[in-house]
Amino acid sequence: MADAQKHLQTLSDDYQKLQLGQYIANQLHILQHLAQANRHSFTPELQEVIEAREKLEAQQQENKSVQKEFSTLDDDANIYKLIGPVLLKQDKTDAVMAVDGRLAFIEKEIKRIEKQITDIQEKSEKKKAEVIQFQTQMQQQASAASA
Repeated sequence: MADAQKHLQTLSDDYQKLQLGQYIANQLHILQHLAQANRHSFTPELQEVIEAREKLEAQQQENKSVQKEFSTLDDDANIYKLIGPVLLKQDKTDAVMAVDGRLAFIEKEIKRIEKQITDIQEKSEKKKAEVIQFQTQMQQQASAASA
């Protein structure tokens, strides 16, 4: 009778280990799925923000080249602004102020977008750390269960 009870206990222990191993495997699968979903959810958002930053940089370079052109012009030079299909004459002072204002606005927008990029990267790193921590816990539980 004692041998049968011992054998039953051994089988029960083995079954529990298998169940725990299966549970851990399921948890790891779920975790991997969640990690993949989080990575994909940050990627489009980050790409959009990076594309916006690139557009702003292009605008900034364009406005800087206009600013450089203005610095080489005489004060009485004719400056024309394209509005739709029409070229309108513009005062140099007004044109310079408009370009300076656009550059200031673009620089503020670049700083705002850089902060967004940093925030998204921090969120991503935080999620990555959570995933790694959870994986470590699951591996420790698996090794403790198999011991």
